Amino acid sequence: MEFLSYWWVLVILFIIFSGLVTVNQGTIAVITMFGKYQRILTPGLKFKIPVIEQIYKRISIQNRSVELEFQAVTADQANVYFKSMLLYAVMNADEETIKKVAFKFISDKDLMQAMVRTIEGNIRSFVATKRQAEILGLRKEIIEAVKFEVDHVLEEWGYHLLDLQINDITFDQAIMDSMSKVVASNNLKAAAENEGQALLITKTKSAEAEGNAIKIAAEAEREAARLRGQGVALFREEVARGMSMAAEQMKQANLDTNVILFSMWTEAIKNFAEVGKGNIIFLDGSPEGMEKNMKQVMAMMKLEKEK
Repeated sequence: MEFLSYWWVLVILFIIFSGLVTVNQGTIAVITMFGKYQRILTPGLKFKIPVIEQIYKRISIQNRSVELEFQAVTADQANVYFKSMLLYAVMNADEETIKKVAFKFISDKDLMQAMVRTIEGNIRSFVATKRQAEILGLRKEIIEAVKFEVDHVLEEWGYHLLDLQINDITFDQAIMDSMSKVVASNNLKAAAENEGQALLITKTKSAEAEGNAIKIAAEAEREAARLRGQGVALFREEVARGMSMAAEQMKQANLDTNVILFSMWTEAIKNFAEVGKGNIIFLDGSPEGMEKNMKQVMAMMKLEKEK
């Protein structure tokens, strides 16, 4: 009986515990009183007035994604098929933002439908101003244009567009086949141009190398000729000097210089015969010819002596 006298304590405890609310991390709870917005509850263990206050909605502030597939038509009446991925989230955890998110749409399904239709409409409007051949090269421009337009709309709903990716862009099969043929022909054209350029470079380099080789050979031949000329000149100079010295010595010994000249003449003929290697050399062996050669030798000796 004494226990039953404290029933009101149990009622109070029940009411208190029924007012405790747990809000998960990444979630904001929206509290209403008699159907009217009252306040928000942040993550953690919170308290609401039992019976009077109700949790109207739990709103996740984590990132959410959705995949989109839709069709658009270009300015030249080509069908374009898009597959894209949308990443969005609640703009922030401020009270005003949470109120927008909680009361703008009846349910998440309605929000999703409005968001998808908005993005599809913006992409279709952009594609309608472009030609089929331009679409594949404008992927980045399409994303930037849509993000700029859609982000303003989502801000009014309390959301922020984090990212929009166009994963795939395709056309009708006939268009895809024609595009493949164009790419193949362009590749063949580029290959032919590259081959022509390579052949031209090869021919040019070969001509340059041949020209350099001829130039080097000419320089070498000119240098060799110069050295041969110097060698012949030195040889003649030494021969003339030797003959002059021999003649001078014979003169000092009171000997006829014609004797040494005759000896040198016969020695030269002997050398011709030894190193001729079978080649035929015609020499004037008559007395007149030998006298003529002797005079030439004497003239060389005289010139050398004057030097």
